[in-house]
Amino acid sequence: MVTAFIMVKTAAGKSDELLSAVRESEGVTEAHIVAGQYDIIAEATGTEVYDIMQSVSNHVRDLEGVADTRTYICLE
Repeated sequence: MVTAFIMVKTAAGKSDELLSAVRESEGVTEAHIVAGQYDIIAEATGTEVYDIMQSVSNHVRDLEGVADTRTYICLE
């Protein structure tokens, strides 16, 4: 099992409405609004790194109001 953390930057004022959509995205197990450079942090799991990357590109990045994402794959 592979775990990753996805940082999501949203358009101004869109964090609240995007949070539930990010939580419902395929592979996402948890998501929270955070303070800092990014607006939402999500935890995702998959059987392979490719599963997570595909989920991010096909589900999270395509949400209206998502300005940018960064994905960090856990190495442990």
